[in-house]
This record gives sequence, C-alpha cells and structure tokens, in this order.
Amino acid sequence: MMRHAVLRPLFIVAMLAVLAGCAGRAMVLLVPDAIGMGESETVLVASTRVFENGDWGSDRLEGLSFVGFDVHIPPDREPGEVRPVRERQRGVDPAEDFLVTRAEALNGAAGFRAALRQTLATRPQGQREVMVFVHGFNNSFADGLYRTAQIRHDFDVPGVAVHYAWPSAANPLGYAYDRDSALFARDGLEQLLREIAAEGAHRIVLIAHSLGSNIAMEAMRQLRIAGRQDVLDRIGGVILMSPDIDIDVFRSQALRIETLPQPFVIFTSQRDRALRISATITGQRARLGNLGTVEDVADLEVTLVDLSEFRGGVRDGLNHFTVATSPAMIRLLQDVAQVNLSLEGDATQDFGLLPGTILTVRNATQIMLNPLTQALP
Repeated sequence: MMRHAVLRPLFIVAMLAVLAGCAGRAMVLLVPDAIGMGESETVLVASTRVFENGDWGSDRLEGLSFVGFDVHIPPDREPGEVRPVRERQRGVDPAEDFLVTRAEALNGAAGFRAALRQTLATRPQGQREVMVFVHGFNNSFADGLYRTAQIRHDFDVPGVAVHYAWPSAANPLGYAYDRDSALFARDGLEQLLREIAAEGAHRIVLIAHSLGSNIAMEAMRQLRIAGRQDVLDRIGGVILMSPDIDIDVFRSQALRIETLPQPFVIFTSQRDRALRISATITGQRARLGNLGTVEDVADLEVTLVDLSEFRGGVRDGLNHFTVATSPAMIRLLQDVAQVNLSLEGDATQDFGLLPGTILTVRNATQIMLNPLTQALP
C-alpha cells in the first residue's frame, strides 16, 4: 500500500512531463495576407497577463490591458479543432492554421468600451449581447484567443465575443501557479463585467472552462458582496465547461451569490482525465466537472449535462474540453437554442431535443446525453 501511495504522485508528474513536451508554445501570429482565405471572428480581449518582448506571458499584471483582434478561421478543419501556429512549427498554412489578421491595442478601459460600443451599435436594440469566455488551466494567450473565436464560430453564439486572458503558466507542470493565478485574476474579471454592463450590453453570457470556472464564480460572488446586482442582472446565462472546482467551494460560492443567473449549465464527464488528476492532486474523489450524481447540487438551480458517452476531439486526448472539441458533440448542440444562447428560459425544454436521459432532483436537472453514431473508445 505504501509503495502505491508513493508511485501515484510520481506517475502523475511523469504523465504531465510527457504532455509538456508534446508541442511548442502556441503563438499569436499576425498574417494580414490571410484575409479572405477563410472566415473571420472579431474578438476583444481584456488581459491580466504582462506583455513583453512582443508576447503575453505568464507574469501577472495588476490591472487590465485591452486589445482587439480579427482571428482567421481556417477552412480545412473539423468542428471543434483549433490548430494554432507553434514555436517549433515550420511554415504557416492559412488553410489549416488559426492566425490573426488584425491586432489593435486599445487605450485602456475607455478604448475597450469605445470598441465595444461601436460593435454593439451595429446590432438591433434588444440584441446587444456579449459572450465572455474565460480560458482554463495550461493555456497560453494564443490558446485562449483562438478558442474564443472557435466557440463563437462553431456554435454561432450571438453577440460580441470578449475573451478574458488571465496569467496561466501555459505549462502542464504549472498547476499550483495556475490555481494561485485564478485567485489573482478574479478582480480583473469583475472589472471587465462592470465595464461591459456599463457600456449598454443588454445581456452577458459568461462561458468558462476548467480553472476559469472558478474565476467566473468568484467574480460573480464578489459582485454580489459589493452590492452590484445591476451587473449580475445583465448576466443572462452561465456555462461552465469541465469546471475544475472543489464541489464544496462551488456550493459556498453559489449560496453567496444567492440567485444564480439563468440558465446555469454545467458540462461534466466521467471520462475527463485532467479532472481525475486534479482530484488526485487535491486529495479528493471528484471535482465539479466530473461529478457523477446530481445529489450534491440538488438544492441549486443548475443543469448538469453529462457528456461521459462522448470523447474529445483529436487534440483533446484528456477529454477535458469535450463540449467544444468533439465534432459529434458540436453537431448535436449547434441547433439547440439553449446552447446557442439565443433564447432564454427553461434549460430542460431545449436540451430535451437531444438524445439522452433527463433526471430532475429538487431544483437541479441532470441530462445524460447519448451519442447517435459515435463509436466509443
């Protein structure tokens, strides 16, 4: 027994070390000539990463910096696939690579609000929505930027795409650093949500992945403590994808927020290997994102969507981002109003269109989706 107790953490470290050496760091590469060679998504970015030597690194910035990008979506890819240019990559192919065709530094919060105001003004009154995406563990600036564009594009999410880039170490061995950075980053996200609400967005959809889910919950908790119900009232939907949060911590956050924005959807999976590692590191049986039963959150008004019967895309070997990387999952969800976030109301009404089993326990609902044609590994 003692031998196994010693070997387990060594195995985890070895596994993470292998992952760390799999590929070079993703890069934001400006290629204006790629305009017209694919589709494009405009993404506004608020960041708490330090910018130096021409890149956004892992050092923590006190305050927020703001940048606007046009992201090139390559035509030759599967839904859910994001292929950024990496440090050791030879050559660039606009047919396959995610690139940037425009990058514009915005003049602080005022510049960000001006850019947001300009974009919102092009949309009909009553349809001025903002999608805010918060990336997760082990993400570079480029990873989060391109993933925001991919989610906006593949799910055709309405509204303006905004990305919150917090200072992840972008290293599989940097889990402790990222957990501390997630706490550091909560003030920045709170400020960003205030800026968006002040600029007139009638609805904010907050989407977060992995450790980013903890940042999202903490920011909403802080808004509640600060008495900013006006900002919370603008949040018209929350989606947590594979949330890497202690279940008891999530419950305390939700209870302090008191009234959770609706719809409030949590995507979970028993196949999520990254969350198994996280649970082992933290000495727990599970995290919120691989919660097996709805009982632990039955008193909260949430919808759990269990994706355990699906696997992630080709670049998601840990099944840690299945909802956004699995082509089969994306095809199922693309036409569902709840996920496209174009309608408000009861989550179960829209998810009921999907193949699966729906279980309601007190205030919570669990939906266990079944694939139609996907072969399991």
